[in-house]
Amino acid sequence: MAGWLGNAVKVRVTAPAERGKANAAVEAIIAEALGVSRASARVVAGKTAPRKLVEIIGLSEAEVYHRLSRGAA
Repeated sequence: MAGWLGNAVKVRVTAPAERGKANAAVEAIIAEALGVSRASARVVAGKTAPRKLVEIIGLSEAEVYHRLSRGAA
């Protein structure tokens, strides 16, 4: 987690952007930061773009912001 960029969270990954590896890395980092299972965070838009939309299952929007604000640099 690299921190907030406006109302978005910036996540840096080293995984290559091929065959979904970078998307999987983003999902894993966000899930870990939120304290949820890997299956609870999934990229739903922007799969081939640098900016992605990630769906979080099982947490309210307020709880997501709260947890990410604690852990983001």
